[in-house]
Amino acid sequence: MKRVTFKLGLNTSWMNSPKPGSHYLLALPFVILSVFILLNVDSRAQSRKNKKAISVVRPSGLILADGNSTLYRILLPSFPTIEEQKAADVLQKYVLEISGAALPIIPASAKATGHEIVIGQNERCDQVKLKVDWNNLKEDGFLITTDSSRLFIAGGSGKGALNGVYAFLEEYLGCRMYTPQVKVVPHRDKIIIPEIKGNLQIPKILFRDTHYRATWDAAYIDWHKLDQAPDGERPDWGSWVHTFNDLLPPDLFYKDHPEYFAMVNGKRIPTQLCLSNAEVLSIVIQNLRRKIAANPKARYWSVSQNDNHDYCTCDLCKAVDDKEGSPSGSIIQFVNKVADQFPDKMISTLAYEYGRHAPFHIQPRSNVNIMLCSIEALRHQPIEEDPKSADFVKDLQDWGAIAKDIIIWDYVIQFNHLVSPFPNLHVLQPNLQTFVKYGVTAMFEQGNSEVGGEFSELRSYLLAKLMWNQDLNVDSLMNDFLNGYYGAAGPFIRKYIDQMRNALLQSGQPLRIFGTPNEATNSYLKPEQFAGYQQFFKDAESAVKDRPEILERVRIARLPLAYATMEQAKKNYIGDHGVFEKVNREWKIRTSIRSMIDPFTDLCIRQGITRLKEWSCPPEEYRSAMYRVFSQGMNEHLGFGKPVTFISPDATALPPDASKMLTDGIRGSHDYDYNWLSFNGKDLEAVVDLQEIKSIHRIESAYYQYGFWLRLLPGKVEYSVSMDGKTYSLAGTVHNTLPIDQYGGIQRDFISEFTPQNARYVKVKAYTIGNTPGWHPGAGRPANILIDEIVIE
Repeated sequence: MKRVTFKLGLNTSWMNSPKPGSHYLLALPFVILSVFILLNVDSRAQSRKNKKAISVVRPSGLILADGNSTLYRILLPSFPTIEEQKAADVLQKYVLEISGAALPIIPASAKATGHEIVIGQNERCDQVKLKVDWNNLKEDGFLITTDSSRLFIAGGSGKGALNGVYAFLEEYLGCRMYTPQVKVVPHRDKIIIPEIKGNLQIPKILFRDTHYRATWDAAYIDWHKLDQAPDGERPDWGSWVHTFNDLLPPDLFYKDHPEYFAMVNGKRIPTQLCLSNAEVLSIVIQNLRRKIAANPKARYWSVSQNDNHDYCTCDLCKAVDDKEGSPSGSIIQFVNKVADQFPDKMISTLAYEYGRHAPFHIQPRSNVNIMLCSIEALRHQPIEEDPKSADFVKDLQDWGAIAKDIIIWDYVIQFNHLVSPFPNLHVLQPNLQTFVKYGVTAMFEQGNSEVGGEFSELRSYLLAKLMWNQDLNVDSLMNDFLNGYYGAAGPFIRKYIDQMRNALLQSGQPLRIFGTPNEATNSYLKPEQFAGYQQFFKDAESAVKDRPEILERVRIARLPLAYATMEQAKKNYIGDHGVFEKVNREWKIRTSIRSMIDPFTDLCIRQGITRLKEWSCPPEEYRSAMYRVFSQGMNEHLGFGKPVTFISPDATALPPDASKMLTDGIRGSHDYDYNWLSFNGKDLEAVVDLQEIKSIHRIESAYYQYGFWLRLLPGKVEYSVSMDGKTYSLAGTVHNTLPIDQYGGIQRDFISEFTPQNARYVKVKAYTIGNTPGWHPGAGRPANILIDEIVIE
């Protein structure tokens, strides 16, 4: 601004005027003008002093909004991408919600004003000479920075600008999204941000998927920078895993071409493909080509083993595997040949269970993705610190040395008990840091694809944040979530989490993804620990008793303790804390257990929880299973406590207490690990010696089916009776009518009632269905029979 200087020049010749007194009149206008100018100059000087004083207390940084007015505009590139447009819309929406100010969105072609929020790969950055390495940002990275009057949220070519906007809302405006239903948006008259110099964030993990149903929401996915779709699928993947049967279906080919399938123990069975067979390769390529033509936009396509261990051991496959030191040798050799036919696609295959170790010599093609699975690893301590996980860490290193593209399939839940306590939160961060350390750039965290699960909201939140940045302060993250989501109850729930983790670590016991609440009775779920855990939740509920919405969240977080209590009671059955107790020589349902099931189930249903076990056991089914136990009771029937002799299977292949398990009065329930006698590939033929002649009119035995894991009901059950244990007469036959393609848990009582007969010996023969058919996931493998009790009345 040009300074204007006023000079006041007065002519003094009037003082010599011959007209006495006239000079006073002549001077008056000049005097008035002089006083006005002097006063005005003084006023301006004072104004400058006041402005200087005000600037001392004025907040530093940029005032984006003041009340419902603003000088700032959101500036988009002249030709914005869809994600850049979305970023501008999101920022506009939240600024309006926070302050009531509606920031206009304008193109970069508009005249520069200085008061701009510059979004995305914007030409304004070049115009004001802001240095941004766009290539370094890749797709998802962003840079948040300011100059004297502008805010820049520059982003990579994909969702970078959108990621930057959500980071800005969290880090500078105090917004949060804890779940799709629970957000924090502060309200304030002014939005003032500090000077920001180079908040640069570029993720090391380029693909991030939590696979928690709690995250299946478009806004949540964008906010937390995840890559799955709102339905939980992955748009960039044309097929996911376990695709051999899909690419070469056994029900179409096995009958006429058994040579296409795995040779196991000298026999061709449809469990896996024979990867050395040239016709198999040709058929797989043809079928994959058809699938790609139907979905050409997908980049990743899985050519991967089925979910079983029975791989091909024919001479040709075995020769490759022996040379490479692992069955991954024949897998990679086969997948490389497939990948050569699709150079513009990524062909993904599993490094899983029998194929987990990297081959010695052969290397995956540059367009082959390795999906390395940590299914065997324990979760009580970080993978790299656990001696029992050393072989997995070596596999991670070995694959990292030869593969260009690796995704880790990690597991963060307990599959058979989704609602049970599972204290693994302390290993999430160090495990992710280990994966990144060895070059992993994609993560699939297998959480719970069903609604609910123990701390599913917290796990989703932590995993999303840590997949983006593995070095965040996880304690601060956890506290922020707990206090934001559970309000005043948050500190008590944090104490509960910490105490359970400490109990696990002090026990020195492992934490398995296929563990049970009963396995934890010697570590973090000892009966004497429950009182302390329950007290934390009592305090938590008391702290939010006047907040019904938050109180409900606390009660949902408490569900795992009730579940663990009931599961341990079923296992103990008549022992301490068991389902039944003896009162006045009569077995009664323990009141504390009976009172749990209905509130537990009702809350699960109210919350929308879909399953308590992977793929099975809806809450109502769990209630039914508990009522089944209640109704069966502790039955001291005619065979109770009597000896059992096994004709089949061989008793030496059974547990030491097998002869007692079938007449101990203890019934199995919804979990096949509890109170069930299990064996595979054989019929059951067992004889109960009543030790004296009794009149018998009813025989019952119960069996369990969980089809996916080859636990299948017998085809039929025969009951026979004898006086001498040598000559038997058939008392009844019960046929199974349930299909084996029901993969969830099913219990069935095979009951035969007949005219009373005198007998001392009772024979039960349950016929296995044999090997599973070709269409079954465990095709060609022997079925397991599970039985819990032989009831004789």
